[in-house]
Amino acid sequence: MIEEGSKSSKSMVEKRQLFMEMRAQNFDVIRLSTYRTACKLRFVQKRCNLHLVDVWNMIEAFRDNGLSTLDHNAEINVSRLETILSSIFYQLNKRLPTTHQINVDQSIGLLLNFIVATYDSEGHGKLTVFAMKAMLATMCGGKILDKLRYIFSQISDSNGVMVFAKFDQFLREVLKLPTAVFEGPSFGYTEHSVRTCFPQQKKILLNTFLDVLMADPPPQCLVWLPLMHRLANVENVFHPVECSYCRSESMMGFRYRCQQCHGYQLCQSCFWRGHASGPHSNQHQMKEHSSWKSPAKKLSHAISKSLGCMPMGEPPHPVFPEAAERPQDLAHTTTLESPSRLDEEHRLIARYAARLAAEASNSTQCPPTDLSFNFDANKQQRQLIAELENKNREILQEIQRLRLEHEQASQPTPEKAQQNPTLLAELRLLRHRKDELERRMSALQESRRELMVQLEGLMRLLKDEEQKQAVQTGTSPHSSPSHSASCTMPMPIRSTSAGSTPTHTPQDCLAGVGDDVLDAFSQGVPRNLRNDLLVAADSITNTMSSLVKELHSVDDGLEDEECNMRNGREKVSSLKHSGKRHSTPSF
Repeated sequence: MIEEGSKSSKSMVEKRQLFMEMRAQNFDVIRLSTYRTACKLRFVQKRCNLHLVDVWNMIEAFRDNGLSTLDHNAEINVSRLETILSSIFYQLNKRLPTTHQINVDQSIGLLLNFIVATYDSEGHGKLTVFAMKAMLATMCGGKILDKLRYIFSQISDSNGVMVFAKFDQFLREVLKLPTAVFEGPSFGYTEHSVRTCFPQQKKILLNTFLDVLMADPPPQCLVWLPLMHRLANVENVFHPVECSYCRSESMMGFRYRCQQCHGYQLCQSCFWRGHASGPHSNQHQMKEHSSWKSPAKKLSHAISKSLGCMPMGEPPHPVFPEAAERPQDLAHTTTLESPSRLDEEHRLIARYAARLAAEASNSTQCPPTDLSFNFDANKQQRQLIAELENKNREILQEIQRLRLEHEQASQPTPEKAQQNPTLLAELRLLRHRKDELERRMSALQESRRELMVQLEGLMRLLKDEEQKQAVQTGTSPHSSPSHSASCTMPMPIRSTSAGSTPTHTPQDCLAGVGDDVLDAFSQGVPRNLRNDLLVAADSITNTMSSLVKELHSVDDGLEDEECNMRNGREKVSSLKHSGKRHSTPSF
């Protein structure tokens, strides 16, 4: 008993969750009932994720769940309704990216409880097919024009004329939505609702129906419907204007300009709550703006309008043919016993569509006079499309052929490799010669580096010995440079004992050094050792220059051979591109 009581209380909380969240939004502070009702229904639409389902997706869901074959007055139970809602939201998640997936179970629970509370307040557990269609088609996302066209298809006869009894039934069902959000006193159903929409009973076709419901203003009982769609369109619209009451430097959503007070503008929050300041009054006429235009754009628009460069007013909707297409009545084809026979329904619908297509092809033999021009135009368009498809197919085949030729020409085959063996042998020889010269050049560079290191060490040693000799004799280090020959010197850097203590004989210290250096220190007065070492370095540099020139000549030979091979590849590529240019048409 305790568990049953807890489950019952939990179910009641879930049923009232949406209404409690709506009350928390404090929509009742909005002064005008029209805006209050539109805001509440927009909240329900977004909270149940119905704004993500387009009206065409909703129509497809009706067809997939077998509702197209059921009579409008047929009743479905809550479990069947839950199955339909599950298919709608699971298909929605398949269309959405993975980063924008919705909570399907939560959306189903919220929407199911709202529909049951709206259309089954007495708790019978059933509702009619027409009520469910009217509610979902009204509360889903999409353009209001598409919604009204679908609704007209449900309330018109086979001749495309509105049936007043069905329109009255539609108003009875759709006006339960404002009642569900506690706005019944303002927009509840009355017996005179139909006459307020169409005061004179006459033949109502699709264009007349759209003219009345999309007029400005629309019928009083449905004035909240287009406003709900305008709310959805201006939620992210920015107006760089300061509100005259709250002094906010920018506005989001609607912007309202007073027609009597110059420059007086209100944001939607202040206008909805009835705020006013200064000479402005709530009784003044306000104009609603859903977008922002700069003063320069307004001036150009006014000039164009005054000069007749643009029409004075645009129609609220496109004009549709008066002879509307007859709705497909699939009720006589089958009667589904359960939702599990959806595959059979699809097959029957496909068979019936094929039958209709066959009848249409037979009826084109004697077309009506008023449709002959459209039929000829459609036939010419189909012929043009067929010609373009054939031409496109030929172009694709030519591109594929050129691509294959290019791939065959670029692939290295044994036959191509054996076309000129002499040339290949010369290329291999030149590459070998180039590698050898590079190795010699590297060795000479290493030798030059070591020689320069030795030269630097010797020069530093000579300078130190001159200073020592000057200290011993008491003379300037520059006065007797010849005494530096009698000093002791360490081993050169190339010696393995470079860090050891030097000996007292110059000949022993110069072991491993060139003959020029030995001759310089073997004499009593050494010759200019710096010049001799520089001469040796210059000879090495000249040798390296000759090697570099020879290496460059080898590189030039390699480049000539590679250039010849590259020219061959460019010829193949140019043949490909020229083939594309000749085969590609210009449109």
